[in-house]
Amino acid sequence: MDVILERSHQLKQALVDFVFDAEGELAKALETYAAEQSRRGSGDSTQQDLIIDSFLTGGKVGDKSPLELFIESHPDLEESDRKLIESWHHSFIGLFAISNILPDGFELTNWLTDKRYIVKPNNTQTLQAISRLKIGEILLTRISPVTDSYWMLSGPYTIMGKLGKPKLAVAIGNFKENYKSNLYSDAPDLLEEAWQSVTKYHQQFVEFFGADEITLSGYHLNKKIAEFQELITEKTFAEAGIDPSKSLAEVAEAAGIGDEEIKAAAQEFGADSNVVSQMLNSKAGNSKMVMPKVDLPSELKKAEQVTALSHPRWGQMFLPTYSKIQAILSADDWQSVQGAEKLVRYYLEDKSINAFVWHRLAQQYPTQLENVLQTFLQRPEFRLETNLDMLLQEFHKPIEPELPDIASVPIHLHNLFQEALGEVSKSKPKGKGQQKPAKGFQRG
Repeated sequence: MDVILERSHQLKQALVDFVFDAEGELAKALETYAAEQSRRGSGDSTQQDLIIDSFLTGGKVGDKSPLELFIESHPDLEESDRKLIESWHHSFIGLFAISNILPDGFELTNWLTDKRYIVKPNNTQTLQAISRLKIGEILLTRISPVTDSYWMLSGPYTIMGKLGKPKLAVAIGNFKENYKSNLYSDAPDLLEEAWQSVTKYHQQFVEFFGADEITLSGYHLNKKIAEFQELITEKTFAEAGIDPSKSLAEVAEAAGIGDEEIKAAAQEFGADSNVVSQMLNSKAGNSKMVMPKVDLPSELKKAEQVTALSHPRWGQMFLPTYSKIQAILSADDWQSVQGAEKLVRYYLEDKSINAFVWHRLAQQYPTQLENVLQTFLQRPEFRLETNLDMLLQEFHKPIEPELPDIASVPIHLHNLFQEALGEVSKSKPKGKGQQKPAKGFQRG
């Protein structure tokens, strides 16, 4: 084992001891961080250990990280040790596939970004424990840089085994749900492009609907969303420089895409025109991402009323109860409205009602919303202007937006999801009159 790898193990253990033995602000910061992060995921011991490991390299105590505090408290550290510890700020969690097995570690591919890493355990016990792993198996773990050429396992790992495409797609979906802030930690360019796609989608939404808020019946909204998606597809073709008068074969040939790739797109994951156009766009080097198809959730298509809200950072929301909450806030006696208290509780407790929705209501109905919350919470001192964010945090609602579902996704992930859908649909028995599976990347 390399000297620097052994040293990384010693320093990491010293860092763990430093944080666990700490009192005061550092201990309080760890407790707060762990409580916030534990609200997601399974809550098992492995997740708890991952949370603690994440705090060591990514937590904050005031405006400093635990790594910075550790370095400050150990002024006798060698310069090489300080640089090694500082590099751990680049640690991240990922869902990795074993792409190659090395004598002292692995070559891992991060499924979220398709980036590869040489990763080595920094102690013989872990090296022995993972020696039985095989190429193709999936690991959920965190890694930290050691040198310019390789990384080390940082903290615990979960062995998920070899996964077929449907199960791998589910695992990635779970990762996206549990680690939203870590989706593209090692690919800031993908993250930036994903956020830009949310802003672009919002602009297109406002241009098409004439406002950032629209309320229609579920049936009519579904039709309008379909028209909106078709318009986006046309714009995607235009941005990709695709001439709609030419056949797909002619366009594909000009872009350097062979017949086999087109057939694979159509047969394997039911590529619609939007997917193919973005595939052509990516071949031209214009983008590494694909905009997912946005569809009205099936349970809302028959709803009497659905409000669609759009925001350049929070993304898009479909709310069948927004008109009802507006009616409650417009009433002279809100408590006389049937189901009012139940709906207010729902808006506080359900994670689908995010901080953006609350701030929008606060802007539209400041006095009424303050009065409703004062009564409902039995807090006559509650003030909307100063207490709303604290209230939302009390009900575990993030104050800052997380990357929404309408954001573009890397092409390799999009393809995986489509192939997984294709395999699932093939395995289902087809009865008479059964509809063909929906094509394109579906978001409900």
